[in-house]
Amino acid sequence: MNTSVYIAKRYLFSNKKMHAINIISGISMIGVLIGTAALIILLSVFNGLEKTILAMYSNFSPEIRIQAKVGKTFNPDTPYLKLLQKDKTILSYAEVLQDKVVVKYGERTFIATMMGVSGGFLNNPGLDSTIMDGSFSLHAGDIPAAVIGITVKYMLSIDIRNAAAPLQIFGPKRGNVISINPADEFIPGYITPVGVFQVQPEFDGMVITPIEFARQIFDEPNRVSYINLNYTKGTNLNKVQADIQEKLGHQYVVKSRSQQNTALYKTLNFEKWAIFMILAFVIVIAAFNIIGSLTMLVIEKRKDIAILTSLGANKQLIQGIFFVEGMMISLIGCAVGILLGYAVCILQQYYGLVKVNANIAVANNAYPIDIRSGDFVLVFVTVLAISLLASAISARLSIKGLDDIKQDL
Repeated sequence: MNTSVYIAKRYLFSNKKMHAINIISGISMIGVLIGTAALIILLSVFNGLEKTILAMYSNFSPEIRIQAKVGKTFNPDTPYLKLLQKDKTILSYAEVLQDKVVVKYGERTFIATMMGVSGGFLNNPGLDSTIMDGSFSLHAGDIPAAVIGITVKYMLSIDIRNAAAPLQIFGPKRGNVISINPADEFIPGYITPVGVFQVQPEFDGMVITPIEFARQIFDEPNRVSYINLNYTKGTNLNKVQADIQEKLGHQYVVKSRSQQNTALYKTLNFEKWAIFMILAFVIVIAAFNIIGSLTMLVIEKRKDIAILTSLGANKQLIQGIFFVEGMMISLIGCAVGILLGYAVCILQQYYGLVKVNANIAVANNAYPIDIRSGDFVLVFVTVLAISLLASAISARLSIKGLDDIKQDL
C-alpha cells in the first residue's frame, strides 16, 4: 500500500496534460469541502435553536410531571407525595390546577387556559427571563394577582400599567349544570394582572394565578391536575422518573420533559435530520465527481499503468493507486470543510454575525450556536463512508481496461 500511496500523491499534486482532470478534481474537492462545512454549521445552528427553544419551554415544562392516568385531576394528599415534598434533591415542588376559562376585560372576551399554581412554581429561576412587562408575581400585597401570556394581552388589549379594571374570570361549574341564563353555568372571579410573559404560542394564551384562586373558579377544593417537579443539577432524572412511577403505581403517569412535549421534540429532530440527509446527498454528488476525474486520469496514465504492469504490478496495486487518490481528494475536502465550519461557528458564537428574527427570544438576536463534538464525528464518518464508496467504484473502473493496456505493450 505504501507504493500505492506514494504514486497516488504524485498523481494528485502533479500537473496533468489534460487540464480538465485538475478542474474536475478541484470541483470534487470543493464540493466535499462546502458540503462538509455546511453540515457542521447547520447542525450547530439546529443544536442552538433546539437548546434555546427547549430552554424557553423548560420555564413552564417541569423536568418531571405527575398526572392521573385516567381523568383530569387527582388527590395529591397521599403519604408518598407528602414524603416526596421533603426530598432534598427537589428544587421546586408545585401543585397545578389547570383548565379552560373565559376571560373578560372591558367589552372583550377570550377563551384562555388558566393555570393555578402553588408557591413552589416560582422557584424556577428562568421565569423572570420570560417577562415582557411587569413582574412574575402571584400576589399584589395580600391580594391574589395574575401573570398573563402575551396572546391574552393582545386579544383583550390589556395595559397592565394602566389597567382600568381587574380581569373577570369565568370557570365552568362542576357537574351537568343546565340553566336558562348561561351566566349561571359559570363561577365568576376577579383578579388583577401584574405581569405579561412570552414563551411560545402553546403557553402564551395562559393566565397564571395562585392555586387558591383557581380552586375557587373551578370549585375544586382538594384535587390537582399535575404535580410539577424540578430537581437540582446533576440528578439522574431517568432513575428518579422510574422510581416515582414504581412507587405511585399504575394509576399515575410520570412524564419526563420530552414526553410532555413529544410533538415538539419530534419536529425538531425531523427538521434536523431532514437537513442532514439533503446536505449528505450534496456530498454524494460531489464525491461521485471523483469517479469522472479518476476515469480521465486512468486514460491519461495508460502508459504509466503499462510500465507498472510490466514491472510486475498486480491489479491490487493499480486499484490501490486510484483508490488512495480518490480518498485523498475526499478527505482533504472533508478536513478543510470541518475546519471552515468550526471557524464559522466560533465567529457566529462570539460575534453574532448572522441575525435572527427579533420576535424570537435569543441573545443579541443572533442565530444561536451549540457546537457538539458528536456532530464532527458524525459528519466525518458520513463523508468517509461516501468517499470509500466513490473511491472503490473509481478503483474498480481503473482496472477494467487493464487487459487492453497489456495488449498495448
